[in-house]
Amino acid sequence: MPQWKLTTEFTFDSAHYIRDYQGPCGRMHGHTYKVKVEATSEKLYPSEHCPHPVMVADFKSLRWAKQDVSKGGLDHCILNEVLPPEYYTTAEVIAKFIYDETKKRIPKDVKLKICVWETPSSWVEYEDS
Repeated sequence: MPQWKLTTEFTFDSAHYIRDYQGPCGRMHGHTYKVKVEATSEKLYPSEHCPHPVMVADFKSLRWAKQDVSKGGLDHCILNEVLPPEYYTTAEVIAKFIYDETKKRIPKDVKLKICVWETPSSWVEYEDS
């Protein structure tokens, strides 16, 4: 069966610390996070900006996290203050958070894969099973 795979990448700058971490990561510090979002679907859908079924998902919906925190994104925030209190701010948990929030913005049958780079040489991937 044919399918489409939509990919977009973006960055955002945020600060965080990992609660209860014994070492430098337990202190407030910042990163330029790089995020890659892959959305895969066997059909096309409309979006809130286009009424015709012509896209897997709207790029605007996939890149929500790159917006400034004052507009609902993660850019220039302290992640510990934006993510729910039960979330630790490891790259793994940030990837899951972005995944969960992105799923709310796209058609339910679209499969997602989220990659989050904390540094140029360290990243995590989170996706549908």
